[in-house]
Amino acid sequence: MSPAHLAGAAAAGVPGSSVLDVLRRWMLAILMVTCGVLVAGSQLAAGLPVVGGVELLVFLVLALLLSPWAFPRSVGAAEAQRASAVDGRPIVYWRPGCRYCLQLRFALGRLAGRAHWVDIWHDPAAAAAVRAVAGGNETVPTVVLGDQAVVNPDRAWVREQLRSP
Repeated sequence: MSPAHLAGAAAAGVPGSSVLDVLRRWMLAILMVTCGVLVAGSQLAAGLPVVGGVELLVFLVLALLLSPWAFPRSVGAAEAQRASAVDGRPIVYWRPGCRYCLQLRFALGRLAGRAHWVDIWHDPAAAAAVRAVAGGNETVPTVVLGDQAVVNPDRAWVREQLRSP
């Protein structure tokens, strides 16, 4: 399906905000915090507070990296498409916990803020839009620029697109 179908698919849905949607987006971060507290607690009980503190810190950093906070503010698919049509910037469809999305995010550095980021777990229309261009799969990251959609794009290509005026 072409990126033109992407706009129609995204316009058809409404962003999800149920408790289950929020839990799904934060599941890995919550798991990391829980594991960190359990590991640190066991180290404290064993009389190793410094080791427990360091391990807790490691788990907290992992939780941050796996949370939606590691990414620029997400917008809805319809909003991203309107903004991209005006400013010509790419739309990056992503989801929390995706290591490829995280690699792209960190490879872009400060340039990441120039793209329109859309969390497919937060916006069902975004998930449908990605399925429309990814052969029915929710493969992320998917980057859309104009009428071109690239599934799991080369990070250097995305960086170059963001550097362009």
